[in-house]
Amino acid sequence: MIVLLLVALGVSALIQGVSAYRTALNETDQIFDYQMLQMAFSLRGGVGRGTVTVPLAQNQSFDFLVQVWSIDGASVFRSPGEFLLPQRALLGFSEVSQGDKRYRIFSLQTPFEVVQVAQDLAVRHRMAGQLAWRTVLPIAWMWPILALLVWWVVSHALTPVSRVSAQLAQRGADDLAPIPADDLPDELQPLLASFNALLVRVSQAFSAQQRFVADAAHELRSPLAALKLQWQALHRADDADARALAIQRLGQGIDRASRLAEQMLQLARQDSPAAKALAPTRVQLGALCREAVVEASDAAQRRSIDLGVSECDAAEVMGQADALQVLVRNLLDNAIKYTPPGGRVDVSLTRQPDGSYCLAIDDSGPGIAADERARVFDPFYRGEGLSNTAGSGLGLAIVKSIVQAHGGQIQLLSSAQLGGLGVRVTLPSIPPTPS
Repeated sequence: MIVLLLVALGVSALIQGVSAYRTALNETDQIFDYQMLQMAFSLRGGVGRGTVTVPLAQNQSFDFLVQVWSIDGASVFRSPGEFLLPQRALLGFSEVSQGDKRYRIFSLQTPFEVVQVAQDLAVRHRMAGQLAWRTVLPIAWMWPILALLVWWVVSHALTPVSRVSAQLAQRGADDLAPIPADDLPDELQPLLASFNALLVRVSQAFSAQQRFVADAAHELRSPLAALKLQWQALHRADDADARALAIQRLGQGIDRASRLAEQMLQLARQDSPAAKALAPTRVQLGALCREAVVEASDAAQRRSIDLGVSECDAAEVMGQADALQVLVRNLLDNAIKYTPPGGRVDVSLTRQPDGSYCLAIDDSGPGIAADERARVFDPFYRGEGLSNTAGSGLGLAIVKSIVQAHGGQIQLLSSAQLGGLGVRVTLPSIPPTPS
């Protein structure tokens, strides 16, 4: 920053010098042109008619050169100098070159003579350069002082930044406390506020991950212990019937553990940055719901549950087809699992007046108490009266994560039609493409 500021000061001084030189040159041109014009008019008719010749002076330099010609071309007057003005004068102002010099000439014609006044343009450039240098010279003298001042100001302003950097370097990996912003410059306050907000989000995500790992370890302990007991029971079985029962229970335990591991992976995958970074695609939600109902029909038949689709509008949403399939499948699994044998599960997909789509799944099961409907979305939480039913408490947590990722909403209600639980998932429709 210091180097860039000093370079900026130098460039500014250079630009100011060039501007001052051009301005001074323009002004000197106007002044000298006016002097040449006045000199020519003052010499008009004042040197005689072809009778006087002034000899050249030796070793003498003049800013202005004057030459007077008669009408017939005879030299009437010529000031000392080696430059000879052209006899064929171009009236008014003109410029000519001789050797490495360039002259500006003003020519005036009278009834009896032609007056020419010339000046070397180097005189004007030299005077403009002197004026420009006088403008830049104070800046050149002040440049070291400005450099020290810039260094002091920048170093003083960035001292809080160095302090914050040192604090961050000394922090541990688990220290996510906000950084104090008491003496930081106002320019850095928005950056620090955003950084502290990021620390808060990281802390929340870290805490959620720790809770998930702790809950997962607790939930895995029970099925693994049950598997070990069933394996021991299988080894202690004395007859074929006992061995068959032990094998059956071991298989059921393996199924429960596999289901728990699958749901944990689904939840972790849904919350991962990679899943959130996937580009959404067009998904036919109606076809996806019908396929999920067909897949769940075998489980419903085994429990003598009437599973059907009451209404299914053509619906197209933007999202991830695999995630939406997991959403519908988990809702159907929960409805079938918690509905008593001989019960009923209805599925409908309708378009709402605002253009969104509502997926409704109603069952004739026991439902969920109103004071527990918010908590059942927490991982591994199972409501009262459901502890005897096989499950891990991850189904609704996965569903909520998928709904939020798709910009939708989910509600748990009491089903007016069947008396059990009514789940309402609202997903936004695809906005029309502008023509």
